Parts: sequence; C-alpha cells; structure tokens
Amino acid sequence: MQEAYNTVRQESEIEFVVNKSRFIGRCWPVKTEQEALSRLEAIRKKHWDATHNCYAYAIGDRAEIARFSDDGEPGGTAGMPMMEVLKHRELTYVLVIATRYFGGVLLGAGGLVRAYSKTAADACAAAGLVSMKRTAFYGLTVDYPLWGRVESWLRNGGYPVYELEFMETVRVTALVPPGQEEAFCAQCVELTDGRVTPRLVKSEFWGWDI
Repeated sequence: MQEAYNTVRQESEIEFVVNKSRFIGRCWPVKTEQEALSRLEAIRKKHWDATHNCYAYAIGDRAEIARFSDDGEPGGTAGMPMMEVLKHRELTYVLVIATRYFGGVLLGAGGLVRAYSKTAADACAAAGLVSMKRTAFYGLTVDYPLWGRVESWLRNGGYPVYELEFMETVRVTALVPPGQEEAFCAQCVELTDGRVTPRLVKSEFWGWDI
C-alpha cells in the first residue's frame, strides 16, 4: 500500500466572472468513483439551467481512475485543463466541477482554458491541499506540573494535539509525522525525566498541510 498521497481536506466553493460569464467551482475529497458521480449528478440537478457543468476527477492511490468532461465546450478547453490542475498538484481522491453560465461574450479557446484552469485551481486551493501520510497517534499521561513544558514542546515540535482531556492528570493524544516516532519518544522521556512514556494508540492516514 502506498504510504502517502495528496488530496484535498474538505469541500469548497468559489465563484468569479470573466467577460460576463459566471464560473462556479466546487471541489470535494471523494473515496470512490460512485461518490464522484453522485456528487456530479447532484450538481447537474442543482444547476440544470447552467450552460455547462464540466468536471475532472481522480481516484486511487496513484490516480488510476481519471475522468473528465468538457460538457459541450470546445474539445480540450475545459475538462482537460481541469485534469491538468489535478495532475500538476499530484492530487487524487478528488473531484472538481466547474459550472458556467454563459454571459454572451465568447472567450475563445485560450480564454476558456484559462478560465477552467483557474476554476479548478482556486477550488482546490480553497479546499486545502493535504498530504495523506500514515501517521502514529501517541498517548501521553502528564502530571499537571509538567503540562506547561510538554504542551510547549508539542506545539513547537510540530506534533499536533488530536485529543486532550483534563482529569486527575492531563491525557493527550499527539500526532507524530512518519519517520519521527523514535525521536518523539526519546524527546518526551528526556523532557520529563522519564516520568512520561508515550504509548502508541494507533496508526492511520492523516492529512498534513502542503
């Protein structure tokens, strides 16, 4: 199984106007082709009166499934430019849809390519680009007098806090980037003079900002 892939964090929607044509860009993280097609169908129903609903999606750890459509725009001016945005950013498990309401002014082939490329790029950026990496989740049980020191170390060391509970002791679960597990555990033990020993809770894919 691949150890990392790039995708988007969440759903997004952007909008802009070019020579009176209105472009609405949407982006989603999707797990399957069926999910991508279901979202596409929903947008087609919502924007039934749009001039075009063009799309591109990539599915699979290596983007093995890749589909796009110009939806009536001149060949190569919509779907392919959108797919090129996904390829350039090496994104997968992602769907981008560009809805266009024609404003009466022809954009020309070059103008269409630029507009659809911008729609895809802006929608992906708004969704947040992440690298999905197999990440270790470590649990720590910290006495209150040590918490300030540990909290500062986690924050400055780039170990995001996933869960935090204040009970008889502070119970925290921290995310550790791939390849840093050994250093994380050693630093924690040293920082707390051996009073806190990290325990591995689980390991799963997690999205790190890119």
